[in-house]
Amino acid sequence: MADRLIGMIVRFMLVMSLVTSLSAHASDAAIRYAEIVTEGSEYVINADVSLKLSEAVIDAIDQAVPINFVAEASIESPRWYWFDATLASERLEFSLSYHPMTRSYRLAIGSLHQDFETLDSALETMTRIRRWAITPMKTLVPGESYNVQLRFRLETELLPRPFQVSTIGSRDWEIESDWLRWTFLASPIPVQ
Repeated sequence: MADRLIGMIVRFMLVMSLVTSLSAHASDAAIRYAEIVTEGSEYVINADVSLKLSEAVIDAIDQAVPINFVAEASIESPRWYWFDATLASERLEFSLSYHPMTRSYRLAIGSLHQDFETLDSALETMTRIRRWAITPMKTLVPGESYNVQLRFRLETELLPRPFQVSTIGSRDWEIESDWLRWTFLASPIPVQ
């Protein structure tokens, strides 16, 4: 009886350690908030991303290796008879690097860049996506429903070649949110 109880306890502990290790290696990116709104004559996305970098990624940044992230979004028109029609698809690219000479972190968003004193402040700016233009309002029919999807991920294919090899099969470099999907109703086009 005691041996059976000990065996059950050992199995329970093994299962719990497996669950703990799997959850520790789960994706370290998630979209916590997202919306699509009108601004001027365009639809824009505002989103907040939760991001936790592994020690390997932080070490690479501190060694002045540029690390690239991308936010991807699309707007689709649902069709009952075939696959949904993609009406807009955009990428917002981020490059994060450390400059030892100035002891600052540089965040580039497209062709714009900004320097930060700490990695945390650069990450905070990168993970608060605001006013990201997705498509002109005239692309969508007012009053119609559309599906939006959004994700955020690390782009390992843009790393220097030696780092690309070391990322294969490494969970430290698997930073990708799930696709966040929602439906919205297109707004009337403002009269000018």
